Amino acid sequence: MDLSTPDVVRDELIKSNPTFRDLVHQHQSFEARLNELAHLTYPNEDEQIEESTLKKKKLMVKDAIYEMMHNYEISH
Repeated sequence: MDLSTPDVVRDELIKSNPTFRDLVHQHQSFEARLNELAHLTYPNEDEQIEESTLKKKKLMVKDAIYEMMHNYEISH
């Protein structure tokens, strides 16, 4: 999720909804760790498993973020 691109709904939810804010923070944390893992020349088995797990978690968080944004748009 590109947080650098302006989005009125996302910005409003970040300001007003702590759950949404936590999800965005989780997404950013997962992205940062995935970037670290991607730069490893020879990741070990645990790091490979961690990468796979983080990708799945990041996708679930992204889906939740977009669902909250969609619900906000419908209700406002």
